[in-house]
Amino acid sequence: MTTISATGTSATQSSGGSDPAQQIAQLTKQVQKLTQQVKDLSNSSESSDEVQKQKDLLQAQIAQLQAQIARLEAQQAQAAQQKQQAANTASSDSAYSARTEGVNRPSDTNQIDIYV
Repeated sequence: MTTISATGTSATQSSGGSDPAQQIAQLTKQVQKLTQQVKDLSNSSESSDEVQKQKDLLQAQIAQLQAQIARLEAQQAQAAQQKQQAANTASSDSAYSARTEGVNRPSDTNQIDIYV
């Protein structure tokens, strides 16, 4: 009987503080290993029912890992979008503050009194 190594997502879930890109890479490697195991089962000498059960189990694990990869990619995209919005807000604030001082909008230090 062929044994299947259960490479679940517990290792990647416990490292929640690490870089999402690293987590995605780890999950992708796990998906590749599980896919190889599915291919290897095709050459197995076991009964077709047992092989099909193992394939179903492996495919369920692959689907779970792919869903986790999709969540991590969505988190990365959201973080990048928030970072871009923050950068846009900061640049527009600095442009506004630079525009508020000057001849047309005098400040306390830049004011001219004109008498006619």
